[in-house]
Amino acid sequence: MADDAVPTVSTVSQRTYLLERVDDAAVVQVYADGFDDLSLREKVLTWHLYQAAIAGRDIFYDQRYAHSLEMRDVLEAIVTTPGARERIDRSTYDDILRYTKLFWINTGPHNNLTARKFVPSCTPEAFATAVHQAERAGARFPRHMGELLDDMIDRLEPLFFDPDFEPSVTTKTPPNGGDILAASANNLYSGVTMRDLDGFEERYALNSRLVKTAAGLVEEVYRVGGRYDAAIGAIVGHLADAIPFAPPSTARALRALIDFYTSGATADREAYDIAWVEDRDAAVDTINGFVEVYLDARSMKGAWEALVFYVNREKTTQIQAIAANAQWFEDRMPWDPRYRKAGVRGVTANAIDIVIEVGDSGPVTPIGINLPNDQQVREDHGSKSVSLSNITEAYEQSTLPEFRREFCWTDAEFERAMRWSACAGELTTNMHEVIGHGSGTVAARLNGNPQAALKEQFSAVEESRADLVALYFLPDRKIVELDLVAAEDHADIVRAEYEAYARNALVQLRRVRHGTIIEEDHMRNRQMIVRWLMANTAAIATRRRHGKTFYVVESVDEFRAGVGRLLAEVQRIKGEGDYDAARALFDTYGVHFDPALRDEVVARVERLRLPSYTAFVMPRLDLVHGPDGSVTNVVISYPKDLAAQMLEYSAATRLLRKADT
Repeated sequence: MADDAVPTVSTVSQRTYLLERVDDAAVVQVYADGFDDLSLREKVLTWHLYQAAIAGRDIFYDQRYAHSLEMRDVLEAIVTTPGARERIDRSTYDDILRYTKLFWINTGPHNNLTARKFVPSCTPEAFATAVHQAERAGARFPRHMGELLDDMIDRLEPLFFDPDFEPSVTTKTPPNGGDILAASANNLYSGVTMRDLDGFEERYALNSRLVKTAAGLVEEVYRVGGRYDAAIGAIVGHLADAIPFAPPSTARALRALIDFYTSGATADREAYDIAWVEDRDAAVDTINGFVEVYLDARSMKGAWEALVFYVNREKTTQIQAIAANAQWFEDRMPWDPRYRKAGVRGVTANAIDIVIEVGDSGPVTPIGINLPNDQQVREDHGSKSVSLSNITEAYEQSTLPEFRREFCWTDAEFERAMRWSACAGELTTNMHEVIGHGSGTVAARLNGNPQAALKEQFSAVEESRADLVALYFLPDRKIVELDLVAAEDHADIVRAEYEAYARNALVQLRRVRHGTIIEEDHMRNRQMIVRWLMANTAAIATRRRHGKTFYVVESVDEFRAGVGRLLAEVQRIKGEGDYDAARALFDTYGVHFDPALRDEVVARVERLRLPSYTAFVMPRLDLVHGPDGSVTNVVISYPKDLAAQMLEYSAATRLLRKADT
């Protein structure tokens, strides 16, 4: 079921990484080499956690958009029914398949990075004909009770084809000063505006859907017996099955997670966060729950995600060295000493290999993570940072050299990028997670909850803060003293990373094909930092050649000095919960951009057929049983087929969805 396949082979391992292109998305296979070296007990533990991850996948589909699952059912019925392809017009079928792949990649009809809705290229009439032809071939569609097929098609038409109907999944800068919740199409709220929240105290701020009723606001809590009961019940069952194979500290964390899923109570979530942080030596681990708040315009509601991974012992030295010296970095942060932690506690860091990522973390995935997000738990108990080694490897092996060459001002810059991008990127990611997110403290009056004060600005502030910490310390001599880089290479690595960071602010505009506003927080953060440096320092210059724009690093020293000044202000904003300053900073530098510059960047990447973002196909795990029925092994394999994997996951959760509806 390949769509415009563009295979590439790693020159190192002779593996296929880049599987296909779907519009401006690259689809890449992830490999997990160290899995076979795990003990049987660790493999079985991984398998149960893997099943728990798949069981919750559809929670995020529903959170992201209330109609996503019904739309997915329609699409999957068309592309999986035997004989449907032969009945449907070829160009219409190909477009439906292309749109279905984008739907899977983005977990619904809104782009993962831009938040904007995308629609099929075929006409509504051609789509309706395809639905009828698929039904004649035996397809079953999600019709309401007594609903005719044409009625279903008419009801769903604006969901599929009207780009102006619920156009943005998360809107933090709505047009004409609109309400951020009313302007967001996600399913975290129903009928609720920011004004409705005045005077309302949420008991389950992270793990609930908030609904406005005639009687007032109601929290639909995500827990056993609550919203997503069947899916959460299945997750809990798989977690319970995992416990006998887990070491004591991991088993304790899994029991705490089950308690949280059962009650939904904040106290149980905090207890789980603490137990998870204290499980410092786990060879196999999982992140499973309502975690990141990027989907919520007000940065409070957690989106469901699950990751299962094991420690990559060979690659973990660097990130652990940073964690071991966290207090040294904390003491030298370029911000007001009142925001420095007096005693850094419990910083755990590992390089990991991913086995599966679903929900908010897949198929489009981060490359580094620092948790928990609870500020008070971080300060009192510490945090865990992970660098996703096999994801970083897959990115590197699937990135074409032309991507870097096109936006480098000189041959020397391109050569630095080719030689040092992997090394510099891994190092800054590790510092971003460990001493970026893991650092600093906030004013006591915020009660460990700066999100409540910073609202829709919080996530961009926090991502900026973590990036700035990494950029600030990268040139420090301490990096050489810790043996993280060789002294003779240090200057080149710093310049390569600063150049890459400046280029990224320009190149990322290719992702926002419509409008002039950046909504995604990581993109806002990078745009803000680079444009602030351009406006307030002599670090970065804009140059043009042959009608092309380049961002050129003029001075590494100016770059670092500017980063230090900006970091002090960003930490002050977080530490004091200064909403007005945060909004002014991002409105000035991080949200708006020149559409003519974007159009130029898009034309350049289109000419070279370079992707805008990447989705990953995960490994697959299968149990092997002996003659007596006992598990003798867990085998890992690599599907190399996005459609096959997405359909396998959908089939695995179909019965759970029926129970939840």
